[in-house]
Amino acid sequence: MPKHGKLDARDRTALLDRLADTEFDVLVIGGGITGAGAALDAASRGLRVALVEARDLASGTSSRSSKLIHGGLRYLEQFDFKLVWEALRERDLLVSKLAPHLVKPVSFLYPLHRKVLERPYVGAGLVLYDAMEGTKRPVPHHKHMTVRGALRLAPGLKPSGLAGALLYYDAQTDDARYTVTVARTAAAHGALIANRVSAQQLLRGDGGRVTGARVRDEETGRDLEISAKRVVLCAGVWTDLVHELGGIRAGYKVRMSKGVHIVVPYEAIRSDTGIISRTEKSVLFIIPWGQRWIVGTTDTDWTGDRAEPAPTGEDIDYILEHANRVLDRPLTRDDVIGVYAGLRPLVAADDSKPTTKLSREHVVDTPVPGLASIAGGKFTTYRLMARDVVDAAVADYDRWVPASVTDQLPLLGADGLAAAAAEADRLAEDYGVSREAVEHLLDRYGTLTEEVLELTREDPALARPLADGHPYLAAEVAYAVTHEGALHVEDVLVRRVRLFIETGAHGAEAVEPVTTIMGDLLGWDAARRAAETENYLELLEADTRALHQLTGVPAGARESAG
Repeated sequence: MPKHGKLDARDRTALLDRLADTEFDVLVIGGGITGAGAALDAASRGLRVALVEARDLASGTSSRSSKLIHGGLRYLEQFDFKLVWEALRERDLLVSKLAPHLVKPVSFLYPLHRKVLERPYVGAGLVLYDAMEGTKRPVPHHKHMTVRGALRLAPGLKPSGLAGALLYYDAQTDDARYTVTVARTAAAHGALIANRVSAQQLLRGDGGRVTGARVRDEETGRDLEISAKRVVLCAGVWTDLVHELGGIRAGYKVRMSKGVHIVVPYEAIRSDTGIISRTEKSVLFIIPWGQRWIVGTTDTDWTGDRAEPAPTGEDIDYILEHANRVLDRPLTRDDVIGVYAGLRPLVAADDSKPTTKLSREHVVDTPVPGLASIAGGKFTTYRLMARDVVDAAVADYDRWVPASVTDQLPLLGADGLAAAAAEADRLAEDYGVSREAVEHLLDRYGTLTEEVLELTREDPALARPLADGHPYLAAEVAYAVTHEGALHVEDVLVRRVRLFIETGAHGAEAVEPVTTIMGDLLGWDAARRAAETENYLELLEADTRALHQLTGVPAGARESAG
């Protein structure tokens, strides 16, 4: 069993050989948060597990969420009490025990505008929200605030019509980093994790039983068959397509709901807390994210490209309009330095029903022997989803399989976190980096921080910042290759570090050092290095061009603002 769950991109050929030569107990298709969670759940029960992902880990919705771990306050209005209760339990478990290095409490201010009715109504909802959480709580209780108190905490609120506020707490995480950490924890328990390996066909045996999958390595074009006693399908919005590959009629269909977020500079909104406000359809979050704010989201039907859902000008205007209902200094399209869209894989209901009314609860189906699939759910409840789909997959297994233990299983980097944090000054001194750099690494890698810093022993240049004004170190790029399975420049700048959404230039200044570090580790020749640089710059230019078309703001003006 690998000790540290290394996903070393340099070992790819050996990994593919093992996939082809092993019969697995469980093959997981899909490398988003649910698939990574299912791989961890199954591997930690003692099963032999493989996971394949057609693109990069977390490349779909699991890197394009609101980045919140939350109970879903708005679901109380829909009387979805079970979902809220489960989500709150999961949130508290992640914050306190399973992933305290990755999941941190975050406060939100709920502005009130109707003096008589609104405070008791919203306050009662938050009392219920707090009560569902229980008595052992890692986040504070909600608080009632006066107008003056609200404006002291969030000076950027519009004072006219403000009747006070309520302050409550949820949690947030870097969704892509969280997903990679879950996948690595699965690898630490013996799972084989392969990104850029796409399922081409489900294999069928006697009686139509699913016995594995024919897959293709998207890097080399190599085709291979993976044998498995059970296949678990966690493909999100691709689920229906994978069902079709096997000629399988499942008991549900996936309906895609597009969620768009905009990114604005931190100075654009004067507040020391996140803000939440009601909309006609849902709620709008203004979420702190380092030196940025993430504002969203939308909830609309999507029938287009699953890989790249496209935001529209209407999406941006919707977000701006609802944010400006509570902000004193209005946000404009000039403030938008980034925009991204993800797709929620909701369980299909009547086509006439708006996606906002569809339940976020998940559905598990076993349409044919040997196959279990799942859709729906929320990032916050991924662990329960993973447990349920693995339970379904092994319900008729030919030997006893232990129950899920993931509620007792801290993710890599969580164990001993308090001691690691206490050693920050020593680590900074030992490795010749600033204390701020160590604290940044602790928030991303927890007790694995010294593994990252150890790379600077062999190459002191890796201790330098990756981009001016941002905390990421060059060592994180090398670590992304040697420990986190990154194969392309895009994998690093979009998901392993988040410079793509955190800089006005989408990380352009880091392309050269990233290409150099990855190329040296992966043996890229000059042509491959040039192609990787060109591919990333094309991605950057396409995003910049789309943003310009959406907002009408020239790229040069935006970069200076960002």
